[in-house]
Amino acid sequence: MRYAIYFTPEHDDPLCRIAAGWLGRDAFGGAAIPAKAHGELSAAEVAFHTAAARRYGFHATLKAPFRLADGVSEKALVDAVDAFSAGTEPFDIPRLKLTQIDGFFALVPEEQLPELNDFAAEVVKAFEPHRAPLSDAELARRNPDALTPQECRYLSQWGYPYVFDAFRFHMTMTGRVAAEEAPRVRAAIEQCLGNVLDKPVPVAGLAIFVEPTAGAPFEVLSYHALGKQAERKTA
Repeated sequence: MRYAIYFTPEHDDPLCRIAAGWLGRDAFGGAAIPAKAHGELSAAEVAFHTAAARRYGFHATLKAPFRLADGVSEKALVDAVDAFSAGTEPFDIPRLKLTQIDGFFALVPEEQLPELNDFAAEVVKAFEPHRAPLSDAELARRNPDALTPQECRYLSQWGYPYVFDAFRFHMTMTGRVAAEEAPRVRAAIEQCLGNVLDKPVPVAGLAIFVEPTAGAPFEVLSYHALGKQAERKTA
């Protein structure tokens, strides 16, 4: 069993609902959602392009998937995220935009946001005591030969190569898309999203996602609102 600490909007947020429909699965509860045609893409093509992202649900990685350290219980992790969230004030991402990163489509901030990067860094550090060290097999799956020396150090020390100055906030919408297919896929995502990206995105909570067994879809275990009046919502 692995856990991850992700950002995702609240379950009833329009962006969360629309993205879950596009991906074909609601991470809050894990319900499958039949694919629909968008733009020039058939339902089958949408399902094909979203297959890789579907297993993880709509999210932005803050603390990448990890096994619990020896002596750490699920309750201890939940309590720690509760405490961290209660002491962290919410803020907004003024605007997200759709872009391609290494071939896959994702939503990213339109502008650099130091507050968002600082928040992500604090999450990485705060929950490090709860993470078991990576096994040799887990390290190998990260393909360290393709990483920069700094990213390799981050992988070794923090369990994930893309943290701190290597961090890039992104909410994945597809797997890798060939260049010749990219315009059709982009148009389909834009049609699906409609005008939902015209509004700021509140960073108002943290979610603990769980992978019950190796290779299983990730689901929301609990959602933790930021701020002193935070109340934990369990999926």
